[in-house]
Amino acid sequence: MKPFVQRLSIIIFVPLILSILFLILMPKETSMATYEVFGVKIEKNPSQSKLIELGVSTWPKWEGGPLKIPWSFEEEETMYILEGKVNVTVEESIGSFEIGGGNLVVFPKGMNITWDVTEPVKKHYSLKKE
Repeated sequence: MKPFVQRLSIIIFVPLILSILFLILMPKETSMATYEVFGVKIEKNPSQSKLIELGVSTWPKWEGGPLKIPWSFEEEETMYILEGKVNVTVEESIGSFEIGGGNLVVFPKGMNITWDVTEPVKKHYSLKKE
């Protein structure tokens, strides 16, 4: 019976200890997620230093309650969403995605979307002039 208990404890405790060590030793940067959906770049919870480097707090601010509107980006637009949620439907493809508070998002010039605010949004935005 003793060998069975030893094997069982190894099977349970070794992975648990390794998982805890991984979480403790994991660099903070790997907890940030950056990905692309339909050509839109999204970064979840960018670092404060990145937001300062971009000058986000100096960008114009936009707020809006629940609404649904079609939108075309005349310029590349970078936005940092402070709070709220938006369901974005991309016109060129059959699909949608959600963005929300804590997301740094870059929409490419010329993209056509439907902007569906499901929870009131507060965001800073910057337009890239060519």
